[in-house]
Formats: sequence, structure tokens, C-alpha cells
Amino acid sequence: QVQLAESGGGLVQPGGSLRLSCAASGSIFSDNVMGWYRLAPGNQRELVATITTGGTTIYGDSVKGRFTISRDNAEATVYLQMNNLEIEDTAVYYCIFDPPNGQPWTWGQGTTVTVSA
Repeated sequence: QVQLAESGGGLVQPGGSLRLSCAASGSIFSDNVMGWYRLAPGNQRELVATITTGGTTIYGDSVKGRFTISRDNAEATVYLQMNNLEIEDTAVYYCIFDPPNGQPWTWGQGTTVTVSA
């Protein structure tokens, strides 16, 4: 079992920045993928970014160049630095933990990001 603890959401003006954190605990395999998805009202769930333990990253098209994902393997924590936020980035952001060998993902409880003037 893996547990995820997210933090860092909030209210920010357009053009502002926020940093999300997600700490994993429990049965953490050394080889895994962590990252973020988001869900906005009326939209489908959307990939934001993922990162492997080796540092390979994937970004959703809508956040490329504005968001940066990073991780601290020793702390089993993933970070999402979000810059130049847009109103369209408003959503609930969910941390994910993807273990190896096709085992089920773990999802965090979600943290809300609201971008508004």
C-alpha cells in the first residue's frame, strides 16, 4: 500500500506561480513513476506531468514551457512548479504513484488550484 500526501494548492492571479508537493509513503518500489493529473469542471482528466525515478519527464501539451516537474527520490516526493499560470489551469490536481510491473496506481486526494483575477 502506498499513501500520498499532497500540498501546495491555492488561489493565485493569472501570471502567478504555485508549487505543488506530493510525498509518498508505504510500500514504495525503487522503480516507479510519480506525477500529476488534473480535472477541471466539464473537462476530462488531463495529464499534467510525470517523472520516473531516473528523471525522465513527460508533460501535457498545455503546460509545456510553464510547468516543471521534479522529484527527490530519497524523500519519495514529487514537486510541480507552476509558472505563468492561466485561468485555464484552474482544476483539482491529483498526484499519482505508478509502481512497476503493471500494478494499480495510487491516487492522491487532490489539491485545488484556482487561477483568478
